[in-house]
Amino acid sequence: MKDLEHQPSQNSVLAQTIAEKGASYCKNPDLYTFLFGKMNYRSRKALDRYFNSGDRHLIEELPKKVKLKFSAFMELGDRYFLKTGTTITHSREIAELCSDMKDLKQEHFVVLTLNGGNTVIARRTVFVGTLNRSLVHPREVFADAITDRAANIVIVHNHPSGNIEPSLEDIEMTQKLMKVGELVSIPIIDHVIVTKNGHYSFHGNGKI
Repeated sequence: MKDLEHQPSQNSVLAQTIAEKGASYCKNPDLYTFLFGKMNYRSRKALDRYFNSGDRHLIEELPKKVKLKFSAFMELGDRYFLKTGTTITHSREIAELCSDMKDLKQEHFVVLTLNGGNTVIARRTVFVGTLNRSLVHPREVFADAITDRAANIVIVHNHPSGNIEPSLEDIEMTQKLMKVGELVSIPIIDHVIVTKNGHYSFHGNGKI
């Protein structure tokens, strides 16, 4: 009985395998178990059919607990692929990419790094808290842009108050960062404020 109690769980074995050999070494059923927990044969086949066909109706066949975890997993996947494969042509697209920020209770300052075709390379949160020109340091804003070899960047922050207009601090901070962008040859092509009441574009309003 004691030997059984001390046997490692399936998930701990899978975790060790992934740590040592990588997730690509595991077969689909093992990855399903690791991510979503123990499931029956029917559920595993539903997931297999979904990944082969893309038919989201198959997800309805999953048990509630697995379906909830899978829904969260797919949402993260959708957000990742959306944010790393979108070409920016309008501030509306920036606001859509960062729409998850509109209901945040604190101000978040986000940098989108872009390649020469203005396709998003990465999205990073570089500051959380009340924004001002002294706290948002150019080092944090441009460090990853330089590492990404970005051609341009977009900066985004939210107003939890719902006020769509930029504050004096927002304007001064943007001007400061634009000067740094010119020095390092990574221009800021827009600064977008996201709120629950809509968005404000510095570029669209002639401030960039």
